[in-house]
Amino acid sequence: MIDSLYAIIDAEVADHPLALTFQALNAGCAIVQLRAKRLDDVAFLEIAKRVRSACAHAKVPFVVNDRADIARLVGADGLHLGQDDLCIEDARRVVGDMQIGVSTHTLEQAAAADAEGADLIAFGPVFETRTKENPDPVVGLQTLEAVCQAVSHPVVAIGGITPENASEPLRAGARYIAVISALPRFLADAS
Repeated sequence: MIDSLYAIIDAEVADHPLALTFQALNAGCAIVQLRAKRLDDVAFLEIAKRVRSACAHAKVPFVVNDRADIARLVGADGLHLGQDDLCIEDARRVVGDMQIGVSTHTLEQAAAADAEGADLIAFGPVFETRTKENPDPVVGLQTLEAVCQAVSHPVVAIGGITPENASEPLRAGARYIAVISALPRFLADAS
């Protein structure tokens, strides 16, 4: 299951984001995404450089959340966009052919992101989540499965995923499971 783990390192929540990154990389995660909704630009850029370096050394793709400028500055492998961020077309002007993932919460949003050229479709919350301040309604496994069948790009299941329920989104067709708050538990189980 670790080979499907899309580890989201929230620099504002993790006590030691770089240490958590190293743990995720050592456990064999598939992708690392750096998220920092409130950090100032200088602090975000500095931590992004360090996480990028660790990911490059481990040969694991590194994704920056929301910030096309920082993704380009650090030479990230990918950019992840939310529904209120840049559109894919505008983001491509900044990051070129870098992989772009898009958060979606309905079948229609997932199909639109797929048609607009997203390389990864994040879909959720699959289960109830406490990580987001104002989470979207829970989509459930049945809708996740419908999205996985409807889109042509890999799907990243997100929202409320724990070691106990992680196999369910994978059985529904998700290629990856994105984890934020339960990440330390996944990493403890992997060691």
